[in-house]
Amino acid sequence: MTMANVTDLQTKYSKLAQEYSKLRAQNQVLKKGVVDEQANSASFKEQLKQRDQSLRKQEQEMDSLSFRNQQLAKRVELLQEELAVSEAKGKKGKSKVDSPSQHGLETQSVFDEDLQKKIEENERLHIQFYEADEQHRRQEAELMTRLQELEKESEQHQAVVDGLTAKYMETIGRLQSDKARLEVKAQTLEREAKECRMRTEECQQQLRRCQSELNRQVKQSSSVIQEKVPFNDTKFGDYNSLNVPPHNRRHQLKARDLSGQALSFIQDLVAALLNFHSYTEQRVHIYPLDSSIELISPLNQKFSQYLHENAAYVRPLEDSCLQLHQSITEDTVTVLETVVKLKSFADNFSSYTHFLQKILPYQLKSLEEECDTPLCTAALTAKNQELQRDMKRVTSVFEKLQSYIYLLALPSVRQDAMPQSSTSAVFTQLAACLHSLHDAIKEMSKHYNQKAGLEQDLPTITQKLCTTTECLLGSLGSLTSSTGKIATFFSNNLDFFTSSGYSPRGSTVPLNPLQAESMLANKKKASAYIHAIKKARPQSVPYKEALSNRRILTSSTESREGLTQQVHQSQEKIARLEQEKEHWLLEAQLGKVRLEKENQRIADLETQLAAALQGSPHSQPAAASTLAQSHEEVEKEQKPAGRETTLCTSLVGMLCTTPTVEHMGDEESREQLIKTHYMARVGELTTQLQISDSKAVHFHSECRALAKRLAIAEKSRETLSEGVKLANQNITRLQDELATTKRSYEDQLSMMSDHLCSMNETLSKQREEIDTLKLGSKGNAKKNKGR
Repeated sequence: MTMANVTDLQTKYSKLAQEYSKLRAQNQVLKKGVVDEQANSASFKEQLKQRDQSLRKQEQEMDSLSFRNQQLAKRVELLQEELAVSEAKGKKGKSKVDSPSQHGLETQSVFDEDLQKKIEENERLHIQFYEADEQHRRQEAELMTRLQELEKESEQHQAVVDGLTAKYMETIGRLQSDKARLEVKAQTLEREAKECRMRTEECQQQLRRCQSELNRQVKQSSSVIQEKVPFNDTKFGDYNSLNVPPHNRRHQLKARDLSGQALSFIQDLVAALLNFHSYTEQRVHIYPLDSSIELISPLNQKFSQYLHENAAYVRPLEDSCLQLHQSITEDTVTVLETVVKLKSFADNFSSYTHFLQKILPYQLKSLEEECDTPLCTAALTAKNQELQRDMKRVTSVFEKLQSYIYLLALPSVRQDAMPQSSTSAVFTQLAACLHSLHDAIKEMSKHYNQKAGLEQDLPTITQKLCTTTECLLGSLGSLTSSTGKIATFFSNNLDFFTSSGYSPRGSTVPLNPLQAESMLANKKKASAYIHAIKKARPQSVPYKEALSNRRILTSSTESREGLTQQVHQSQEKIARLEQEKEHWLLEAQLGKVRLEKENQRIADLETQLAAALQGSPHSQPAAASTLAQSHEEVEKEQKPAGRETTLCTSLVGMLCTTPTVEHMGDEESREQLIKTHYMARVGELTTQLQISDSKAVHFHSECRALAKRLAIAEKSRETLSEGVKLANQNITRLQDELATTKRSYEDQLSMMSDHLCSMNETLSKQREEIDTLKLGSKGNAKKNKGR
């Protein structure tokens, strides 16, 4: 479809739209006129209906009046007949008495008057009926003519509406066909846009592949440079040194500054904690029972005793932090692996946390005792319960802080204790935990303030308790301020704490103390070299010697692996020797038990023999027989005992033996079974221990591999997210272009519609002028003909 066809189509569409809008406006006017005429027709019909009803009513009245008139006429005739009869009778009987004639004359006069009134009323009703009939006919004729006129107008309007509807339907059909063509065109444009998006995605994929390939090459090149050329000095071959990281003076100054700030914050925290515990101890002695007047409860006495020892747990925090600050200087290397004083701070913090755990039950019980007092209100009880929850929360937060500080101090004690990613996570969690501590102490301070306000209303409050409570609230305020400062300080400097200030070139492993010592030695050597460079060139390690040292280091690593294997073999030998030791200890115990049994049996036999010898000579054969019988009984007792199952138990297991008849009384076989059982048990435990060690090593290697895979997945996720962002930007740009194109088309269509409407208006005006001219010409022609 060419551009000219598109413009023609747009022109036609605009003309049709303008004509459609004009016809739609005319249709609205005509519809309104039809609705008005229909309303008028309905009103006229209603009036006609009312007139019909009044006409029927008047006709009914006319019928009733005519019927009444007929009745009156008949009665008049009857009266006239009676009058005639009475007159005839009167003429015949004039000679009769005058009184009946007078009575008949009076009756006749009454009837005449009544008849005259009825005749006048009948005439009047006839006149009214005639006038009403004439008026009704006149109104009915007028309404009929009006109705005919309205029906004609309605037919004309309906014809106009039908013509406009047909015209509109044709216009709608054309517009729908145009719309279908425009939709086809829009679909083609969308397909083109989709193809453009696909091409852009392919280009983006190619770009990402190129970027990944370039990144891979850069990494490969940098790894080659870091691994293969660690000692290259292209300018002076005599000045090569070992591959250790350079000393970062800025890092040390920043660490020194931050440690000083942390020391000041810790000092404020220690002072606030000392005041809090001391004033809490004073309050325990004052409320709910005053120790100067009566004896406080044993629980509060123990609580006061523990609180009195708070300085022994709080002061070491400040001392260890001061030692940590003094250990960080410009000439040291400050990383987690070299900060040894952090371990003492962690230990002191752990002891203080244990102190808090120890006094927590007493704090809760003390608050419960306050709630049990007679003057304690419901509001005060609720505040005490809130304080109990706050104290539990503060203690739990201190436990979390102790765990994180211990994890941070662990690398200075044991190497490879924690990777860099885990260190960053620990620092982040520590910052969040400090904010939680600040929030918990803030809540506790708020609840203590509310509790103090409620205690002011109690009648038994003393000035001493008020003063102690005010001091306690002041210590809580300073504690809240110091924890907030510490949390803000740690969050603001979190990037410095999580960054690795030192790491060997070409390695992601953190710095160890040996490398730190080597770094400091190199720093001193470099300083001495800089000072003495004007006098003489100092001795340096040549490149070949450095390579030979590297080979020696590699061989020493291999020898270390061999020594590690020897250590493992030695440990296995030690385990076997321990097993043999346990075996011979069991042998010695069994021999001792057997010896004790034999000694006991010999003593019993000697006592029986002595008793037999002390008796009479006649009783000696009887004693001998009794002794033989006792031996037989012993043998009989030993025989069924040998047939029964023997159960031997120990710390390592159980042994059940059932000796047969052939080995009855054979103690050596039983001992051999026991030895075999214990040897097998020890072997099983050793095998299990070795399997557990191998599993632990395997799991450790798997965890390290998973950590590396996680890091690679994070990097790929970042690259993919960047690609998605670029794709979204391209999609947004294409959508904006499409919206702009649609908006331009809509503007053009609206302009064309307006133009079409104006053209239609001018055309209608011209047609009206033509019609008026035609009518004028026709009138002039008629006038000319008439002349």
